[in-house]
Amino acid sequence: MDSKINIAEKGRDALKTLFNIGAYLSKSSIEANLRELINIRVSQINACAYCIDLHYKDARLKGETEKRLYGLSTWRQTNWYSDREKAAFALAEAITACNMTDPVYSNAREFFSEEELIDLTLITTTINTWNRFNNTFSSFPE
Repeated sequence: MDSKINIAEKGRDALKTLFNIGAYLSKSSIEANLRELINIRVSQINACAYCIDLHYKDARLKGETEKRLYGLSTWRQTNWYSDREKAAFALAEAITACNMTDPVYSNAREFFSEEELIDLTLITTTINTWNRFNNTFSSFPE
């Protein structure tokens, strides 16, 4: 197999766009912990070990508990997350699967403003993009 492209080196200009989106999202009204949980959940779906590790560590630094992090893949079966968080997870999963349903969208509208729904969509699509870069090139440093 050919060695993979070092995306961090060769894709620097392309990745600047994603970093700029990240800078915008860091100022979003979506809570920092919720942003991290969404990043982890989407990365679990996409089997992106690098992003799971990165965002798990970031979530811990922001005070997220081990219990909530370990339970994230089974969030529907627990009572560890707020209704707002559950609505965000369902929305992120639907966006990731390109399978948005009216009930998922309507539920999210109950908990998030229009601007927040746009930001949630951007959070989700951005981590999906990172997952695809990492899974395609897997050349980011440890």
